[in-house]
Parts: sequence; C-alpha cells; structure tokens
Amino acid sequence: MGNIILTGDRPTGKLHLGHYVGSLKNRVIMQNEGNFDKMYVMIADAQALTDNFNNPDKVRDNIIEVALDYLSCGIDPNKVTIFVQSHVEQLTELMFYYMNLVTLSRLERNPTVKAEIKQKEFGASIPVGFLTYPISQAADITLFNANIVPVGEDQLPMLEQTREIVRTFNNYYSEVLVEPKAVIPDNKICSRLPGLDGKAKMSKSLGNCIYLSDSEKDVKSKVMSMFTDPNHIQITDPGKVEGNTVFTYLDAFCTDDDFSEFLPDYKNLDELKDHYRRGGLGDVKIKKFLNNILQKELSPIREKRKHYEQNIPEIFDMLLKGSEDAREVGAETLKKVKAAMGINYFEDVELINKQQQKYK
Repeated sequence: MGNIILTGDRPTGKLHLGHYVGSLKNRVIMQNEGNFDKMYVMIADAQALTDNFNNPDKVRDNIIEVALDYLSCGIDPNKVTIFVQSHVEQLTELMFYYMNLVTLSRLERNPTVKAEIKQKEFGASIPVGFLTYPISQAADITLFNANIVPVGEDQLPMLEQTREIVRTFNNYYSEVLVEPKAVIPDNKICSRLPGLDGKAKMSKSLGNCIYLSDSEKDVKSKVMSMFTDPNHIQITDPGKVEGNTVFTYLDAFCTDDDFSEFLPDYKNLDELKDHYRRGGLGDVKIKKFLNNILQKELSPIREKRKHYEQNIPEIFDMLLKGSEDAREVGAETLKKVKAAMGINYFEDVELINKQQQKYK
C-alpha cells in the first residue's frame, strides 16, 4: 500500500492564517507534488457538534465556508477527495469498536484534550463526545488507511493516541490497521501561530484571528492593531523581538524577496530584527511591511473565493460526491475490521458450517 493522506478541519467558522500556515498551505504543496496514492480532506462536522450541540446552525452554516476556503487556497477536488464527516456512517461504527480499546483515564490524560477542556471552561460538564474526540480521530484516520497526517504540533498527542489504538487493535485481532505518522510544518512558528493579541494560539473562539476571507481593509486594520513590545514606546527605544507578535508573523510569512519588493532598506529579516533590538525602528514601519506581505499572500485567495461564491450548488455537489466516494472506501475497511474481530457472522461460511455441525 502506498501513501494515503488524511487531514481536515472543524466547520465552526471561516479558516484563518493559523490554519493556512499550520496545515492548508502544506496540503496544497503535497497535493501538487503528487507523491501519494490517495488524499482525503475531511470537513469534521460531527466532531464540531460535540461542543456546539446546542447551536447546530453554527456548524451547518460553516460547512460551505470551510469548503470555500479549501477551494480558494488551491485544494483541488479533481486531485483529492473532500468529504463531510457525518455523511460517512462507517466512521461512527468504527469509533464504537475502538471505544473498547481506550480507558477513560487515558482520554483524560491527553494533553490536547485537557487544554481544550480548560479553554472551553466545561468544568465538570464535559460532553462525552468531546472527551472521546481522540477515538473519533483514530476512526477518521484508520478508516481510510491513512499513513500520513499533516497536523499542527498541538495535535501530536492526538495522533499518538491513534497510533496506540492501532497497535492495540492489531495486537488483539490481526494486522489490519495502518499506523499513521504526523507531518508538521518545517517552520516551527507555523505549527502554533499566535493570535493578534500575542497571548494565545490564533483561535476562532478567542476572536484573535485574521481570516483567509478578510477584506484588504480588515487585514490592514488587524495588522496595525497587533501586539508588539509594550516597552517599545519611542522609536529610539530598543525593542524586543521575542514574543513580539509582528515579528512572529514575519518569521512565518516573509522571505528575502519580500524585502527587495517592500522594504529594500534591509536585505533580510535578521537585519530588520537587529535594527529593532538596538532602537531606531518604529512599530508602524514593521506593521506596514507585514501588511504588504499578507496582502500579497491573501489577495489571490480572496479573488478565487469570489469566483467560487457564485457557484454554491456546484460546491455542495462536489461535497456529496466526495462523501459517496469516502463511504465506498470506508465500507471496504470496515469489512476487514469486522472480519478481524470475528463479527462478520453472515459472510463467514466456515462459522455457519461449524455451527451446523454442532447440531448434527
């Protein structure tokens, strides 16, 4: 079996720059390089409902927003299968079988789950569906025999739990499941891009995002409001680069070519950082530089989105076809899983004959 890639996003809002540098951009590169046999991109609506169960319209309305962002960034449905999680029923059945292979204490120890429970302030009222997200993710990955999963660094504990489930299943039954490996961005900054406030990961729920669909005016306004060094009051003051959100974004996005195009006074980012550290460089100048870079990156995405927004019925047809294709593959995997577990009663001729012999 060759390389099979699976990745996806929760449809709880439009996608933002954190999604873009953390995974989306890498997906497009992998898609276009073509070093895989199959690639699946999942809109994880069922998982999104675990903490939006009382607001299903939020999930319902954002299915199309995520699909638009995918297509606008360059995800090509002719090269990959884009599908909706809730419309592949085999995922639910497979998750049910995996639930017997994981203890409650193991789920509660998962660092990603612990962090998100704290962030969402569930307290003692944690939805079971939310707590079992690592099991759901394991089903998502293994149903399609994915061995490559592009993720941000914060998702590594989730993927490790998938690997544990795969090893446990294969040990109890037979070597049916494929153990996946993570692919994270080479640029560590991209794995966890901070929010505009500099205090946390960029997050829709925290309202500190630049969205891929933001207008040119909105992007500029958000960049100019970014957190920098609070002690860098006068231009002449020495500035701190570490923890400075503007420089973190420059680390993630800028290239040497950007300097020749937008800021020819400097050859590269190191020179810019050195000047800021010793004083004499204002925040407005570096923010304007970052704005130019982001506008250059986002402009073609915005233009593509305008085109796709005029063809919404076609996008729903694309998602339907992708979900149908995903179901076909899922049915084959589930058939193998049930055979390994010995619960394929009606296809097991040997079992039927054996049971018959008992009563002769």
